[in-house]
Amino acid sequence: MCKSRKSTDAVQPGSRRSSNTNSNRNMNNSPCPHPKRTLTSSSSNYETSTSDVPITESRSYVFENNNDWSKASSISSRASLSSLKDTLPESPNIYHFSEISAATANFSAPRLSSSSWRCLIRHRDVVVSRRNFRQQMDLPELSRRLAMICRSHHSSLVKLLGASVSGAVIFLVYEFVPGASIADCLRNRRNPSFTDLVTWTSRMQIASDVAHGLDYIHNFSGSDSGSGSSSGFVHNHIKSSSIVITEDNLRAKICHFGSSDLCGEAVDGAGEESGGRRVRIEGTRGYMAPEFQVSGVATKKSDVYAFGVVVLELLCGEEAVKFEFNDGGSYKRTSVVDTARVAAGEYGGVRKWMDKRLRDSFPVNVAERMIRVGLDCVGNDPNERPDMGRVSIEVSKLYLESKEWDQKMGTDIDLSVSLAPR
Repeated sequence: MCKSRKSTDAVQPGSRRSSNTNSNRNMNNSPCPHPKRTLTSSSSNYETSTSDVPITESRSYVFENNNDWSKASSISSRASLSSLKDTLPESPNIYHFSEISAATANFSAPRLSSSSWRCLIRHRDVVVSRRNFRQQMDLPELSRRLAMICRSHHSSLVKLLGASVSGAVIFLVYEFVPGASIADCLRNRRNPSFTDLVTWTSRMQIASDVAHGLDYIHNFSGSDSGSGSSSGFVHNHIKSSSIVITEDNLRAKICHFGSSDLCGEAVDGAGEESGGRRVRIEGTRGYMAPEFQVSGVATKKSDVYAFGVVVLELLCGEEAVKFEFNDGGSYKRTSVVDTARVAAGEYGGVRKWMDKRLRDSFPVNVAERMIRVGLDCVGNDPNERPDMGRVSIEVSKLYLESKEWDQKMGTDIDLSVSLAPR
């Protein structure tokens, strides 16, 4: 029998609750045609995973007292929530706090992470993510941000359905997507030799999905109604544990879209020319661009850096950064960025560096160009990093070349892998 331990915290756009229920029932109760491993998923689609150590330095946005906050923003009241809903162009769901509390059994239901729960709200399978506001935000501003994010649609993004506010806390309600994160698919703690992403083409498909999703976030999301103009958003949470691989067809979906803007992590500030937001310094080790660690300003170029790290993870299968004991008894830090740079500079180094579980079954010339895309994205100088529009085009070209190579080789790609829900 196939068993599941947890479920993912994302959802297939347009899916119905009945189909999700049937899917889960079939997965849990029907005999498996072949022995399959149940992934132990990280909880990091909405929270940093245990393997990703957060950097806790911060520039805090602290309210002097909760009373001041409550007076400044009364959006947790029923009247404010109703008026907010009526002003939104595409009518995102506005949930009263009592709905959130009831659906999560007063937050005692099993958690997907320290701050997220899977539950049913209004007959829909959803994930509720709890975030603290980082700055004061009045009703019109929250209305504007929520409207822009909820009317942004892309197949590579987990859909935000709506929100609820209670005091200094915002609850974001996302669709639920059956699947597992890239980190879970690449690295099984119980069986390191196993991966669900066993083919080169499947990994290139995922890289292409993420590239197009991030390009949409940067350059096409949040367009003004009628004008079509858009300044785009900065995601600020790109990492392998916050990208879900769907169970049915191994496609990638980016989680957390909109969370930075809606909880007030991002405010207009320095770096605006490059799509910047001044944010609280809080990131995941291995994915933070050098300038972000120094200035605390998240930009589109810092998102590009994080994407480059994810690409390198897909190629070699290793964690973004890890610490190992050396012979002297001290820790040695190893990152995919450092090892990729060494491999790219050696003759035949790329082939040796690639994930051994691919069994040398990949087009070497495409792999070498793909590692170059990743290394260009993680350049130390943000001004020399490419924008996601250019990156998505290049990754798409390499994906198409990979498909042509696969057809010529006659590789039998099996997409019947079962990704147990978290």
